[in-house]
Amino acid sequence: MSSSVPSRRDCANAIRALSMDAVQKANSGHPGAPMGMADIAQVLWTDFLNHSPVNPNWMNRDRFVMSNGHGSMLVYSLLHLTGYDVSIDEIKNFRQLHSKTPGHPELGYTPGVETTTGPLGQGLANGVGMAIAEKTLAAQFNRPEHDVIDHYTYVFAGDGCLMEGISHEVCSLAGTLALAKLIVFYDDNGISIDGDVEGWFTDDTTKRFDSYGWQVLAVDGHNPEQIAEAIKSAQADTKRPTIIRCKTVIGFGAPTKQGTSGVHGSPLGDAEIAATREALGWAYGAFEVPESIYGAWDGREKGFAAESAWKEKLVRYEEEHPVLAMELVRRLKSQLPSHFGKKAQEYVLACQEKAEKIASRKASQNCLSAFGQLLPEMIGGSADLAGSNLTVWSGSTPITESADGNYINYGVREFGMSAIMNGIALHGGFIPYGGTFLIFMEYARNAVRMAALMKQHCVFVYTHDSIGQGEDGPTHQPIEQLATLRITPNMSVWRPCDAVETAVSWKAAIERSAGPTSLVFSRQNLAHQSRTAEQVAAIARGAYVLKDCEGTPELLIIATGSEVEICVDAVTQLQAKGIKARLVSMPSTDVFEAQDDAYRESVLPSSVRARVAVEAAAADYWYKYVGLDGKVIGMRSFGESAPGPVLMKEFGFTAENVVATATQLCKK
Repeated sequence: MSSSVPSRRDCANAIRALSMDAVQKANSGHPGAPMGMADIAQVLWTDFLNHSPVNPNWMNRDRFVMSNGHGSMLVYSLLHLTGYDVSIDEIKNFRQLHSKTPGHPELGYTPGVETTTGPLGQGLANGVGMAIAEKTLAAQFNRPEHDVIDHYTYVFAGDGCLMEGISHEVCSLAGTLALAKLIVFYDDNGISIDGDVEGWFTDDTTKRFDSYGWQVLAVDGHNPEQIAEAIKSAQADTKRPTIIRCKTVIGFGAPTKQGTSGVHGSPLGDAEIAATREALGWAYGAFEVPESIYGAWDGREKGFAAESAWKEKLVRYEEEHPVLAMELVRRLKSQLPSHFGKKAQEYVLACQEKAEKIASRKASQNCLSAFGQLLPEMIGGSADLAGSNLTVWSGSTPITESADGNYINYGVREFGMSAIMNGIALHGGFIPYGGTFLIFMEYARNAVRMAALMKQHCVFVYTHDSIGQGEDGPTHQPIEQLATLRITPNMSVWRPCDAVETAVSWKAAIERSAGPTSLVFSRQNLAHQSRTAEQVAAIARGAYVLKDCEGTPELLIIATGSEVEICVDAVTQLQAKGIKARLVSMPSTDVFEAQDDAYRESVLPSSVRARVAVEAAAADYWYKYVGLDGKVIGMRSFGESAPGPVLMKEFGFTAENVVATATQLCKK
C-alpha cells in the first residue's frame, strides 16, 4: 500500500477496517453492508457529493440517505474520514450510550446524518420527499441565471428496502413526478439476515423500476470506473429518477464470511478480522488509519469552497431579487411570517362570531384557505381521499400541473405519503400536511412514529374520526387510533369539537415546529359552542371549562370532539336536577398536560373525585383523568355498520346515558 498516493481501494478499505473494528468492539452491529458498499461510497463521496463537513447544514448540500440504516458504520466512517465532527473516539464508542454513533443513524445525534433510518424502506421514502422538496423549492425560487436551489438526493438501499411495500409506494410516485435529481444505489448483494434472498425475493428489479418510469443502470459495485460512469449517466437524465443496481459482495474482503448471511448482522470475530486485514492488504491496527488516507478523504477544503461559491451566488440573487431572497431565507430558517400569529387569532375570533354548525373536516378546509394564503411554505396532499378529508383548498395547485405548486396527489399510499412528508420536512423550506381517514393511520403508523422520533414539523390530517362515520362499518371506524397517537412521545394530538377549536388546533399545529401534530376531524356536522373571550383564549391550553356551575363542582365531565355537544345537553340536565356539574372540553390532552399545575387544578380540581369522560374511542385511555372512582363512556369493542346517529345511540353516546351515568356516580 502506498503511503503517498492512496488508491481508491485503499480509501475504501479504510471504511471496511473502521466498520469491522467498531462492530467487533461493540460486539454488536452489521459489518457486511459497509464492507460491501465501501467502493460505491468512495466514488460518490470523493468525486460527486457536494457537502461541507465544516457546515453540515449548508442548505444547498446534496442529501445522502442510508436507507439500509443497519449499515450505519458506513455513514459514520464516511463522516469521520471526510472531516465532520465525528472523532475516532466516537467510532470506538459505536452503539454506546450517548455516543454520536448510535446503532442506526439518528437525526440530531451525528452531524451529517440527514434522517433517522432503520425501519427499512423509510429512508428511501424520505429521499423521495427530499427530492420533491428540492424540485418544488427550486421552481418556486430559482430564476434565470440564479439556480440557488440545485442539489441531488442520493440514497443507499438494500434488498430489504426494496422488499418492504413502502418502496413500491414511493418509487412509483417518484417516477410519476419525474424526480430526476433522485439517484438510488441498490446494494444488490443477494443476502438478508435469513440468508440467500433467492428463496423469497426473485423480483426482476430492472423491469420493476423501468415500469415506474425510472432510468435503471447496472454496475459492478466494486468497479470504481463503472460506478462513476453510472453516476454521470444518472445526472445526465433530466427526466427520470435513476436506480443503479450495484452487484456487490456483502462483507467484501472477509475470507470465510463474505457473501454469506454470517457477515450481515454479527461481528466478524478476531480471527476473521485478522484474515480480512491480510486479504485487503490493510497493514494497520484496530481503528488506525494512516494520514495519507485521511488526506485523500478530507472534504473540508472542497466543501468550504463549494459552500462559499454558493454564498456568492446567493448574494447576486439577493441583489437582483431581494424580496424573493428574503422570503427564501425566512423559509429556510423555519420562521413563520411575523403577521401570522395575529392574523390566525383574528380568524379564530371570526369563527366564534360566525357560530357555524359544520363538520370539523370542513372547518379544517376553511382553515387551510385562511392560513394557506398566509403561508406559501404549506405543501399538502392526500392519500386519494381529498374529496372526503378536504385537504384541497382554494389556493391548491398540484405539482404535477405546475412545478412550483403546493399540492401533492399521493394516490392510495398512506404509508408512503407520511414518510415522504418526513423527507419534505427534513429538507427544509416547507411545512408538509397530508390527509387520510383516521383508521388508515394504521397503514402509516411507523412513518408517523418516525416523525415524532425525529421531531419533524409535519401536520397529519385525519378525518372520519369515530363510529359516527356510520355505514362503512367497523373496518373504517377508528377505535384505538386516538389512544395510539396520544401515547406516542412528542406527538401532539387535537380532536376539536367545533369550527373554533378547529381553527385553534390548526394554528397550534402550524406554530409547533418542534414536532408533528395530528389533527383529528369529524365527518358529521358539529354544533357551535358559545364561549366568552376568556374561554376562546383558553382553548389553546388544551382543555378549559366550557360550561360551569355555581360554586365548587361536585361532578366533572370531560369530553372531546363530537361528544362535547351531547355533554353540553347532559350538563344542562344535570344542573337542572341540582347536581353541580362542570363540563371540560379537552381537545388536546398533551397540550393540557403541559400547562402549569395551577391551571390544570383550576380546570380539573383534584378534590372532585366524581368524574365522567366521554369519547367515542377506546375507553381505557381516559382512566388517567377519571381515576378509579370515575366512569368512562367509550368504546370497548369495534363498531358496527349502520347510520352514524344510530351507532352513537347504540354505544351509549347520548345525553341521556351521560346523565344516567353521572347521576349514578354522584349517588355513591
